[in-house]
Amino acid sequence: MAVAPQRSVIISFPNETPDHIVEEAKEGIRKAKGVITHEYNIIKGFAAQAPASALEFVTTMGEQYKVEIEEDGVVTTQGEA
Repeated sequence: MAVAPQRSVIISFPNETPDHIVEEAKEGIRKAKGVITHEYNIIKGFAAQAPASALEFVTTMGEQYKVEIEEDGVVTTQGEA
């Protein structure tokens, strides 16, 4: 059985999003065999490695709260990593 490829992403929600919505998103990722790699305190969000199906679930459940999903990666100020 093939394993779905995982993407490294940062998922964030507006501050007014209820905590239970964020928890449901994390649980959806775990159920899809994804991993929460970091939970943020400054923003309402987390980093994860997850298959596309889990990210689609988070996008759908977070439509009301304008969830943002972006690729996680190295950011530099010098042009190249």
